[in-house]
Formats: sequence, C-alpha cells, structure tokens
Amino acid sequence: MNLTDPRTIFDCNERVREQRPLVQNIANFVSMTISANVLLAAGSSPAMVHAAEEVDDFSAIASALCINIGTLSPDWVRSMKVAAEWYGRRGKPWLLDPVGVGATKLRDRTAAELIALRPTAIRANAGEILALAGQSGSVRGVDSAAGSKAAIGAAIALAKSTGAIVAATGETDYVTDGRQLIAIEGGHALMPVSTALGCALSSLCGAFLAVAEPMPAMISALAVYAAAGKIAGKRVKGPGHLPAELCDALHNLCEADIAANSVVRSLPVTEVA
Repeated sequence: MNLTDPRTIFDCNERVREQRPLVQNIANFVSMTISANVLLAAGSSPAMVHAAEEVDDFSAIASALCINIGTLSPDWVRSMKVAAEWYGRRGKPWLLDPVGVGATKLRDRTAAELIALRPTAIRANAGEILALAGQSGSVRGVDSAAGSKAAIGAAIALAKSTGAIVAATGETDYVTDGRQLIAIEGGHALMPVSTALGCALSSLCGAFLAVAEPMPAMISALAVYAAAGKIAGKRVKGPGHLPAELCDALHNLCEADIAANSVVRSLPVTEVA
C-alpha cells in the first residue's frame, strides 16, 4: 500500500462514506458542534456521549472513540478513563487529543493516565506533543508555542514508547508510528483562528480509524482535512464562515481535490538521541 497516494487516501475516505462509522466523542464544550458537523459532512455518524454509566452499552455499538481533554472535571475524567478501558477491552480504536497538556497539573496527570491505557492514536499540536515529552514552555493555554517541525523527534519517541500512531499537527502535519514518518501539507492560514478546528480533526481521525489500519487511517484523515481546509480557505474572506465552508468541502471532496490541495510525502525518520 502506498500511504502517500491520493488514490489510497480517497479510498479510505470512501470507506467512511460507505460504512458511516458511529464515533463516540467525549469532547469539550467549545468543539462539540463543529466536531459533529465535520463528522456528518465526511459521512460518519457522531455521538457526544459523556456519561460513564453509558459507556459499556455505547462501546458495544460504536465503531471508535475520540477523547478530547479540553473540558475537565472529575466526572469527565472518570468517563474518559472508563471509555478508554471499554474500547480497549472490545478491541476498538480510540484516539486521544490531549488539549492543553502542559498548561496545568490536572491536564498533565489526566493525559498520562489515558496514555497508560494505550490509545490507538494521539493527535495534538506541536506544543502538546513536546509537553508530553516533558519539554515545558511549549504551550500557551491550549495553543502551541512551537511549530510542528520542532515536535518531530518527540512524536517519534512518543510513538515508540506508547505504540500509538502519533500526529503532530500544524502548518505541516507529521504522522509517525516510530518507524515511518509522513508529512502532510495543505490547509489554510485562517484555520488556527477559527475555534475548535483541531478538535474536529481529531474526531474525523476517529472515523477513519474505524475503517482502516491506524497508520493509513491517520494519514488519510489528515490529508482529507488538509485538502478540504485549503479549498474552504479559498472561499472565505475571514475565519467566520470557515467551518461551514470546510464542511461543504468535506462533503463534496473527490480524489482530484485531494491531489490538487494536499501534498503527502514520506520523510526519513529522525533518530531520537
């Protein structure tokens, strides 16, 4: 399988449309609507199910789980842990988005406890990846203080230590399993100033993880999102209408759109000292 081929990426996209995987999201308050809309536009089915008491039943019918730690409280942390355990027990994929890790002790502790439950994939900005690697000063609240290229070494090390596919996203996205490294270019400069688009990407990754093996799933989800983001960015005058245009672009995306609006390439793996 050629992981960088637009045909491979579009095939994964079509599987999402055909299979319509149900994705459970334990998401933050800000991101719920845009994450649900992105999943619907891509052909998946979203569910914002947070109660720990529902997880046993819901994990039996859902295809994948996305855990986003943007909104934390004791009840939500318990739900996240219970959900991660149930999806792991059932052999179903789950993704961790460690929003704002490095900003507070609660976020650091919660992220560490969830990583110990062995997520299938981790999607985070560069600052969050660096914070997970123990490098302080990499985040400003929930935003990154570093470019994605700076997080490549930390992403590779994290993939090796956790067994997860790790995606460090930013101006260029990097996806690694610790042995392979894929760079994905696309998107638009307005995307970071439209709230929760990174969270919505994590939810989209959950849909792709439900229909493909983890490495091609993550590459395909990021490439599809990059292409749709670039298309959407060309249509707007500012960030206000970007989420709607992004959903329209995802809904109408074809193979030619992926080839024309994203660049996916394999890079040498940087060895971590």
